[in-house]
Amino acid sequence: MTAPVKRQPATIVFPILAIAYVILAPLAADVASSSSAVSVILSTAMVVIMLGAIFSAVHHADVIAHRVGEPFGTLVLTLAVTVIEVALIESVVLAQKSSPALVRDTVFAVVMIVCNGLVGLCVLVGGLRHREQEYRVSGAGVYLSVLGALSVLTLVLPNYTQTVRGPYLSTSQLIFVSIVTVVLYATFLFIQTSRHADYFRAEEEISDVHDYPSGRAVAVSATMLLVALGAVILMTKKFAVIVEVGIDYVGAPPAVAGIIIAMVVLAPESITAVRAALRNMLQRSINIALGSALATIGLTVPAVAITNVILVSQMELGLSERDTLLLELTLLLSLLTFGSGRTNILNGLVHLVVFATFIFFVFVP
Repeated sequence: MTAPVKRQPATIVFPILAIAYVILAPLAADVASSSSAVSVILSTAMVVIMLGAIFSAVHHADVIAHRVGEPFGTLVLTLAVTVIEVALIESVVLAQKSSPALVRDTVFAVVMIVCNGLVGLCVLVGGLRHREQEYRVSGAGVYLSVLGALSVLTLVLPNYTQTVRGPYLSTSQLIFVSIVTVVLYATFLFIQTSRHADYFRAEEEISDVHDYPSGRAVAVSATMLLVALGAVILMTKKFAVIVEVGIDYVGAPPAVAGIIIAMVVLAPESITAVRAALRNMLQRSINIALGSALATIGLTVPAVAITNVILVSQMELGLSERDTLLLELTLLLSLLTFGSGRTNILNGLVHLVVFATFIFFVFVP
């Protein structure tokens, strides 16, 4: 039986605080301009409130997920996170000093964090507690086949085009890749939610009896989910400024902006995935993790591509040779990890080592 999601008062408070902050933002800006110390305090409070609203959004999406069941529940979580991610990326892209490689850096960071960091952690902690864990190879295979195609089309192919010298795509190429990306992701959703939904459910979940949240709880969560998402979207512009100032202050590489956005967006969903692995529900962990990576490429890239086409600006997509090698290694390891139907701690440790390598070489290229 799947445990119900417990009601947490903070998940109601933070979305309301976020809306209040948005309303009072002009007044806060006037106060902050009078003192640098006050500006730091208000910026810190904004980041805390925004993170709280993101966690609240994922919590309420999880309540809805428990009601609708798998695989629709995971889809609700994934789409909620993707909305936040697109808003964060767009806010930074539209900033004056935005990097043309931000989308690439964020998408690549999501793939590396999900397929190595999150998958590795879930498999490792699950293996430590339960020795071996099982999942449906058919579902994992669908995830990885689409993820491999989308990753290569958006992050590797731009380095080998001739109309525009890489790592860029021409406008027509960008539109074509965006359309193909949406078609692939939409087809995946059809497979996941309709034609082959059983691929993404563990054997014991097919006949499982769930302790569903009440209709009232679901209605409250649906309302608060919309409130939280709206508040986060409205706060992203300020968050983008804080990220830019912070990176300039510490002298971090530009790619760190993409990693920060990816980590902020994936943090609450990652906690859900790790908890599922600890409860010996690795299939749910896989659905959450790999679903996030697919949604990032399948929805974020086309959404930001539209912005770049409208603004007539180029979006740097092609990975460096080093990152291309890391992507290829990640896809190969993922195929090996999810090719047998069982996992153990060694699988998880290998993925975590690759993730640590990715982070290290961002700072020490």
